[in-house]
Amino acid sequence: MRNIELKARCADLAAVEERARRLGARCMWTRRQRDTYFPAPDGRLKLREEPGRPAQLIAYVRADAARARPSDYLIYATRDADSLRETLAAALGIRAVVEKERTLYLWRSTRIHLDRVAGLGDFVELETVLGDQSDAAGEAELREAAAALGINTADIEPRGYVDLLLAVGD
Repeated sequence: MRNIELKARCADLAAVEERARRLGARCMWTRRQRDTYFPAPDGRLKLREEPGRPAQLIAYVRADAARARPSDYLIYATRDADSLRETLAAALGIRAVVEKERTLYLWRSTRIHLDRVAGLGDFVELETVLGDQSDAAGEAELREAAAALGINTADIEPRGYVDLLLAVGD
């Protein structure tokens, strides 16, 4: 699976949420998420857990760049997150745990994530799912959403939450 992603720091999530509604995006849910990251030789590997839902093991490869960038990913669902987390931790160790509250809006093929990340602050993350469309078409849709939401290029964050969290600890 493949999408085009962009992450930006956000000083006012409520204002971005209002812009998302005006854009015509639909609010799907708000959930707490815990992402446990494991060392991986290529890309990233995380176990995402949400109360009352199956967990997802997500492997993905994405460049750290301050622009829209493609991300290739695989997802494996499991109902036994505890055993999977323990097994992976025993074999690989744990890099870090990221906890956040995420609100998801959908607009066309773009997922708009409004994130409050523990220890890091507020962010907007856009993911345009490519499906049958080209990278260029996905990037165009993502740019349109970013402009409508008022995302400034100066606020774009090239690093993932796990890398930001580890940098805070340094």
